[in-house]
Amino acid sequence: HAPADLKDRARSQVERELALIEKLKLPGYFLIVWDLVRFCGQQNILVQGRGSAANSAVCYSLGITAVDPIRMELLFERFLSEERGEWPDIDLDLPSGDDRETVIQYLYRRYGERGAAMTANVITYRSRMASREIGKVLGFDLETLDKLSAAVAHWEYRDANDTFDNRFRDAGLDLRHPRIRKYFELCEAIQDLPRHLGQHSGGMVICQGQLDSVVPLEPASMPGRVVVQWDKDDCADLGIVKVDLLGLGMMAVLKDSLNLVRDHYCEQVDLAHLPADDAKVYSTVQKADTIGMFQIESRAQMSCLPRLHPTRFYDLVVQVAIIRPGPIVGQMVNPYLERRQGRQDVTYAHPSLEPVLKRTLGVPLFQEQLLRMAMVVAGFSGGEAEELRRAMGFKRSEKRMREIEAKLRAGMERNGISREAQEQIVLSITSFALYGFPESHAASFALIAYASAYLKCHYLAAFTAALLNNQPMGFYSPATIVKDAQRHGLKVLPVDVTRSEWECTLEEAAGHAVGRRPLVVGQNTMALRLGLRYVRGLHEEAGQAIARERKRVPFDSIHDLVRRVPELRKDELNTLAEIGALNCLGLQIEDFRLQNEKSLAAHDYGTKSEIYNRQSAISFHRRDALWSVGAAANPAGPLLEQIPESDNKSPLTMMTDEERLVADFRGTGMTVGPHPMSYHRARMEKMGVRRAIELSQLPNGRKVRIAGGVIARQRPGTAKGFVFLSLEDETGVSNAIVNPDLFQQNRLLLGTEQFLLIEGILQNQDGVISVKAQRVAPVKITSAHTVSHDFH
Repeated sequence: HAPADLKDRARSQVERELALIEKLKLPGYFLIVWDLVRFCGQQNILVQGRGSAANSAVCYSLGITAVDPIRMELLFERFLSEERGEWPDIDLDLPSGDDRETVIQYLYRRYGERGAAMTANVITYRSRMASREIGKVLGFDLETLDKLSAAVAHWEYRDANDTFDNRFRDAGLDLRHPRIRKYFELCEAIQDLPRHLGQHSGGMVICQGQLDSVVPLEPASMPGRVVVQWDKDDCADLGIVKVDLLGLGMMAVLKDSLNLVRDHYCEQVDLAHLPADDAKVYSTVQKADTIGMFQIESRAQMSCLPRLHPTRFYDLVVQVAIIRPGPIVGQMVNPYLERRQGRQDVTYAHPSLEPVLKRTLGVPLFQEQLLRMAMVVAGFSGGEAEELRRAMGFKRSEKRMREIEAKLRAGMERNGISREAQEQIVLSITSFALYGFPESHAASFALIAYASAYLKCHYLAAFTAALLNNQPMGFYSPATIVKDAQRHGLKVLPVDVTRSEWECTLEEAAGHAVGRRPLVVGQNTMALRLGLRYVRGLHEEAGQAIARERKRVPFDSIHDLVRRVPELRKDELNTLAEIGALNCLGLQIEDFRLQNEKSLAAHDYGTKSEIYNRQSAISFHRRDALWSVGAAANPAGPLLEQIPESDNKSPLTMMTDEERLVADFRGTGMTVGPHPMSYHRARMEKMGVRRAIELSQLPNGRKVRIAGGVIARQRPGTAKGFVFLSLEDETGVSNAIVNPDLFQQNRLLLGTEQFLLIEGILQNQDGVISVKAQRVAPVKITSAHTVSHDFH
């Protein structure tokens, strides 16, 4: 029921686009993409067009994109114009994994093995790769090589003073030694040189006829794929049709979440018709409680969310785009947030720009706005505006820049715009366009961000299981995702060969039947069971065999498991025992049944599986399982293999809390038990260390101590050498800011220690909380090997 003026605008826009598409002889290209989207629909594969294609009403009408460009007033010329002289750019986001491969194989079948291929990608040397490979060539031993490569950590931003020389000295290496000096010189020399030719993550080129008559083809290492020997830029320069089929992990998470909701909640959720203004979603996002959510989970996004305070969908579009190099380099972020909070007046460089910049409070945040600015103030055509954007692209030409800037100023002069306003407009365009984020791109991402937030808020168990089943992806490790879900009330159950599938699954939680009511954060209506895929070293064939055999007949002992699943190696059995996944096999089935019946009659406090776990844990522990694995893995011989054997208790003592932690992290990369910090809370309190959850109650400017496991390190190029750390304890995540000088003094400590204590000044403003570090120190919590995600 769109307003009449919206319908008229839509009809006019579609007619204008169709006329240009026909003039440029592009109908075939659009039909190629439409055919891929149609195929996805037939195969029930989630697909969404992204990028500048979302500026097109034709793409929206064909179902290629989900963003209405008329209602959002997007600029078509950002996508296609007569002056561009190249194919339009349409990216299709698909679930990573099998679904994406299904679409790729359909494209190969459709156009033939010589009519379609993947573009190549030139892999170049970076710091970490260069340091390790040069070290191998020079014959360094493994210990020295680890020390050398640690000195050139890949996640760090490097400023002018941050040289290899300083890094080597910090690592205790003497550059005067001839071998070390040669190593250093070679590491410097091969930076950015080509290493090998890989395949692009999703760029597919298509031609009518034989593609190998234009470019050499070669079979990829993966069966059923063909690769051209040119990269995507070479293919674009030669005018070869290219469609990007991009595997997006969150698309796979959304698909898997919907399937779990259907199977376990008996509900059908349609992503295309989610409630538009869900109060719980926006309340959660405003508090920056966004771990696991698409595009808005990073530390930088979290520090912005309480200030931007999203209340509607367009706010999410802005949020996705604002934490990008463009707005940061162009110094647009703080002015926008100040205006958003009512602390700064909304002004415009010229009154004619108000229609262009009104939605973003007078601050240009999107590429389309910059193009419209040029069209409004200087009379540029759509094609000339796009030429301006391309001139400021990655391979920026100073000559072209001068020519376009002169043209821009001449147009503003004709329109009577003052010199002062001209300077402001030119500065905003030239400082921003290089890194500018398209509004259409942000809108496509915002749709996925909202969907991920909705599913996490209303179907936490399903969303978390899907997130864990599609790792690696996102900003956080599985260990952090699990701890965050537990803090939100989700019960997470450990790996158990009597219950776990290969993937993570959902189970009935304690005292609740599986019903139609969705799991709202804090309600324990459903539990998540870790899958066998999280057992390190366990190959999928063995994991699937365990689940298959168990469904046929339950295992009655470890000996029974070993006999019926011959795919299991002894090292895999040892790992299963160490993480407690075999504890439930320590009781005979009849004992288990009788104990369950007695417990259920006396106490209504858990499901059978939980009582099973509890009873087993009491009578049979991890070292008992290891003892039984040792016996079961060395059978008596074929004459006795059919004689049933029980798993007897061992003479070994139970593991301590620390030993279980070490085993959990070594065997699964996480623990579903208490966070490592919780075991040391009394000691931390004596040292004056605050819990993460307490920081919001403390005043700005207070001197505090925080401590936790490092889960993320960042040193972005836009931060002028500052380092951002995220520390996790049992109550949540706290953030620390380390200045460049303090970082240089403690480079190795900050770059390698798993648990840190940080003392500094609390910054608590507008709901954004961090600690400005003055002193850093390692803190001994556990020898378990925890991990962090480290980024530029």
